[in-house]
Amino acid sequence: MKSKYSLILLTYFFIACNSSEKKNIAIYLNESEAISTQDPLKESIDRGEIIYSDFCVQCHMANGLGVPATFPPLAKSNWLIEKRTESIHAVKFGQNGKIKVNGKSYNNTMAPMGLTNQEVADVLNYVMNSWGNTQKEMVTEEEVSKVLKE
Repeated sequence: MKSKYSLILLTYFFIACNSSEKKNIAIYLNESEAISTQDPLKESIDRGEIIYSDFCVQCHMANGLGVPATFPPLAKSNWLIEKRTESIHAVKFGQNGKIKVNGKSYNNTMAPMGLTNQEVADVLNYVMNSWGNTQKEMVTEEEVSKVLKE
């Protein structure tokens, strides 16, 4: 009789272990699905915010307003909206010479940061969707790769 109860307990133990193992796998699969279905633009913006704080904040400031008469604002910037390719080029290769942003002229140098195409796309997605800027079309690594140094 004792061995019969032991066998029943052992069977329940294996069923319980097997059943909880399946639950853990199901939870893991659901978490994986949630991760893979996140918004790609949001993920890019999140990465871009980190890049911005490492490379851009010193000149363009945390609020994107830049430094008057020295470094142009990125906040509510007509240049970003109207000159998408030029914006990609500036981040990818640096910017030198006169530009006009929001009706004001700037004539300074922005050194190339040495960012990868993906990092350029990410930081631009962050900038183009911050401080009053909204961009419907996501900047992609492929789009950045097509912008060549002239």
